[in-house]
Amino acid sequence: MAEQFKMAQPKEYFKKFLENDIRPDDRELGEFRPTILNIGCVSTAEGSALVKLGNTTIMCGIKAEVATPDADRPKEGFVVPNVELSPLCSPSFRPGPPGEQAQVLSQNMADLLRTSECINLEDLNICPGKLSWVLHIDLVCLDYDGNVMDACTLALVSALKNTSLPSVTVDEETGDIKTDPTTLRPLSVSCCPVSTSFIVFDHNILLVDPTHEEEKLATGAITIIAEGGNLVSIYKPGGTPLTDEQMEDCIDRALKRSKEASQLIGETLCSIDR
Repeated sequence: MAEQFKMAQPKEYFKKFLENDIRPDDRELGEFRPTILNIGCVSTAEGSALVKLGNTTIMCGIKAEVATPDADRPKEGFVVPNVELSPLCSPSFRPGPPGEQAQVLSQNMADLLRTSECINLEDLNICPGKLSWVLHIDLVCLDYDGNVMDACTLALVSALKNTSLPSVTVDEETGDIKTDPTTLRPLSVSCCPVSTSFIVFDHNILLVDPTHEEEKLATGAITIIAEGGNLVSIYKPGGTPLTDEQMEDCIDRALKRSKEASQLIGETLCSIDR
């Protein structure tokens, strides 16, 4: 009976739970789903990580290749993030070229790397004007249940911190490129940006870490990027505007979440090194 009510009137079904300040999955309004992090899970990649946020699961793999740097930026390398949302993760997606949501997420990852400056592109340069590293960052959704942005961000940063690049030399006379996979250099990652996403339900109720069902009922959304105790950026795609009090609440929770996620990454990396 409850399942029929949920399908027929999802909004009213949801409201019944919110009357008791709880969500259908038994979480409080400001409670995150359990977060599981596995770093270095793809042996063939230069860096990798798997993040499970509730049922949402993201795999990130980083592959490196050499290329000629841009003429106007001869001392810089490249980072190319790409998010894949395929029919395998949800029937909501169709085969073929990347849909709008995947394209927006890919751009969000690129913006995050740029605004946080967690990677210095000059660190990816091998020989000024001649050779630089290109980091291809593939983020594949294995299971889609909402809040892919936060899962992608955590997987991206974790994989970057797991990335090591081989030693490369260029013969000045012949131009031959020699790669030594036995000599690895860890990628320098200067900070750990973390995103925290919220939706607005019924124009006034804030919910953190939304599931797919909650996203479909949202009247607004906001994502806050924080690093440690610092605010990096705010992404508000539209919908219901937030009051000053709600915005302050979101920022406070994002700053706290950033510290918790950074600690999780650090502890996971330490367990690998032991």
